[in-house]
Amino acid sequence: MKILLLLTLFIFSTLSANKVLYLNYEKIPQRVIKGEIFSVTIKTISTVENFRDIEYKFSNHNGLKPLSFIPDREIKGNFYFEKFYFLTTKNKAKLPDINVKLIADREFEETLLIGPKLNVVTLNPKKNFSNIIANSFELSEYKTTVFDTKHNIIVFTAKAENSDLSSLRFQNVFKQGIESINDSYFEAKVTYFLVLNKDLEQFSFTYFNLIKNRFTKVTIPIIVDDDSVTTQTDLKPKNQSKEKLKLNIAIGLLVAILIFAIWRKKYIYLILILIPLIYIFYIAIPSKDICIKQDSEIYLLPVTNGTIFETTQTQCYLPNEGRVKNFIKVQLKDEKIGWVKNEDTCSY
Repeated sequence: MKILLLLTLFIFSTLSANKVLYLNYEKIPQRVIKGEIFSVTIKTISTVENFRDIEYKFSNHNGLKPLSFIPDREIKGNFYFEKFYFLTTKNKAKLPDINVKLIADREFEETLLIGPKLNVVTLNPKKNFSNIIANSFELSEYKTTVFDTKHNIIVFTAKAENSDLSSLRFQNVFKQGIESINDSYFEAKVTYFLVLNKDLEQFSFTYFNLIKNRFTKVTIPIIVDDDSVTTQTDLKPKNQSKEKLKLNIAIGLLVAILIFAIWRKKYIYLILILIPLIYIFYIAIPSKDICIKQDSEIYLLPVTNGTIFETTQTQCYLPNEGRVKNFIKVQLKDEKIGWVKNEDTCSY
């Protein structure tokens, strides 16, 4: 009996001697919202002085998407404060069990930290909810142009802090989608398009603000822009009567010069008419048709890997409405506006 007791004490002391890492959850949120990005901090200390790094491996987690496997590290004395980020994906969630290993010149025993369950809250939003949960969400640019006879298209760029912008989605919209998005969750940026009915004068939606702990409303005024160019870098709303105003000024200037020349009977002034006259002709010249190859993809916006909404069944000729870099803007037979790549034209 005494021998068995001594053997047990020897095994326990050996195992304790091999343990070189001690850790615990330093900071766990009291509650998380489904769809929220949150952080968890682990406090770690090593009994070994000389080591290269600490390695963390996750296992046995559910209802979460780990966003970082390499922690944001802060060292205070002998303690390592390791911060990891997660995205809540389900109504129930559990933090991962974490195997922690010391990277050193010799092998040491791994330490296991068991992950606790989390208190997950599910929102009950109204129909205009954008599915975005963030510290902040701001529109940086937006622009509205004609899509077809029944719809307009809004393209907007938005920035958000601490948000999964890939989840952006609206209800009761004719068409929508992401044109571009960056990979950062913490300072995210997205370019998004919406195809809406023409009778709408504004488009409003909400997101959940984590700082204010409430739904926040965002409104996009719908001001239709007749410009022939719509790109990610040209989204700011403009006065739709701008081109008409320029044309009216040119016509007024032409008439003024004509009246002045006749009144003074110095017809040499008629040469000045050429300036506004050339501009008027430039504005009035109809778009030339351009040949498009069969099976060419028509894009919603002039963006590489953008949304394709139609493919030409045969070779066809469509009105050329303008150019942006490697894209040509065309008007389809049903009066929809689209973009085709330069290489998909017959002359390329």
